[in-house]
Amino acid sequence: MEYKHFSHPHNLRVYQVIEKEQDELICSGCDSTISGSAFGCWQCKFFLHEQCGNAKRGMQHPSHPMHHLTLLPSTTYSAGTFLCNACGHAGSAFSLCCPLCDFDLHVHCASLPSILNHHSHFHGLNLVYGFPDHNASSYLCDICHKHLDQKLWSYNCFACNFHAHASCVTEQKSIATKPEPELGARVQESGSGSGSGQGQYEKTEIEDPVLKAQAELQALQLQMQMSHELANMMASFNLSSFV
Repeated sequence: MEYKHFSHPHNLRVYQVIEKEQDELICSGCDSTISGSAFGCWQCKFFLHEQCGNAKRGMQHPSHPMHHLTLLPSTTYSAGTFLCNACGHAGSAFSLCCPLCDFDLHVHCASLPSILNHHSHFHGLNLVYGFPDHNASSYLCDICHKHLDQKLWSYNCFACNFHAHASCVTEQKSIATKPEPELGARVQESGSGSGSGQGQYEKTEIEDPVLKAQAELQALQLQMQMSHELANMMASFNLSSFV
């Protein structure tokens, strides 16, 4: 089975990468180690995770509703790197970019689920695209106990005042309950049938309806506050254009 990807001139084949049984392979889309099913061009040593290879060429993401995001195979910045607006880490490979706003996301950050369960907390955690209030600088991550940057994404249970870096939650075992926005379809593993469902998430629900409603209300209030600040910024921009 061959696959054509816009970022590479040659056709890619589907491979099964087994850890510790061959040389370490690095994904050209996210610069991280590959294991399991992947797309590859051995001639060029070009490899992609399924998620990176199946990422859509463009998307509308709720964290940046005013503009469409475009998938770029490499950054257009002169420094050769971009700074992800979700996690704050630098990247030099694929990014979902809004060139008008210098807004960039790693592919894996753009696909973070909006709600998930984590073993460190007994309620579902809501993904928040930065805190609009100034008191957020006092928040600490309840997993690593370091400060939360109010501009970066985090997972929260506002009913319990539980807050965590998105990276702290996703680097450990979690169960996604709402895996959206969708970036692309999964690829069937080469040489096998539909499989046993590995990599699929088990759906769960937040059990306490009162706490769930409180968390949703807090998330809605944050969204409204962010929309209000965005409207003020756009109004200021429109007024300045007439000066």
